[in-house]
Amino acid sequence: MASEQRYPYHINIFYDPDDGDYIADVPDFKYVSAFGDTPEEALREVLIALEMVIAVYQEQGKPLPEARYRPAYIIE
Repeated sequence: MASEQRYPYHINIFYDPDDGDYIADVPDFKYVSAFGDTPEEALREVLIALEMVIAVYQEQGKPLPEARYRPAYIIE
């Protein structure tokens, strides 16, 4: 599962007051995003989406994008 993998990609998580959901996106992958009722749920969902997209890239022999965005700090 994605949560067990370590990817170098930055993930944004923010609250959308219009929808009342938390949104998570991966800036290095233009179309990878997810939402949830909590930040943790949004993160869990976006990690699933990211793992699926990475698997498709690998199956198609496409190179993964270089990680251009870096978090301000890293939680270990």
